[in-house]
Amino acid sequence: MVQVRFVSAQGEITDTEAEPGVSLLECGQAAGMPLEGTCEGQMACSTCHVVVAAEWFAKLAEASDDEEDMLDLAAGVTRTSRLSCQIILSPALDGLEVRIPPESRDMQRI
Repeated sequence: MVQVRFVSAQGEITDTEAEPGVSLLECGQAAGMPLEGTCEGQMACSTCHVVVAAEWFAKLAEASDDEEDMLDLAAGVTRTSRLSCQIILSPALDGLEVRIPPESRDMQRI
């Protein structure tokens, strides 16, 4: 299992785990995080935007040009922003920490 820590915009911590090969989006949704993922991981929206902790950012595969283009549409983007649908969990990411941006909302839960 891969351990993941989500930090909400309010600073609340949710520790969870998922099988290797699962996307960070799926892991976050299973943990109740407000990651909408409107396009269901097809990289056609930015509703699964997360901010990766700086110490973990360099351990991720580089973002594709398409992902960078979608991040241009997200609110509150930082240098370590990524789309959670594009991060596939692996043992190398055990302990990964990401923050949910304050602008995030899950329209499926309203």
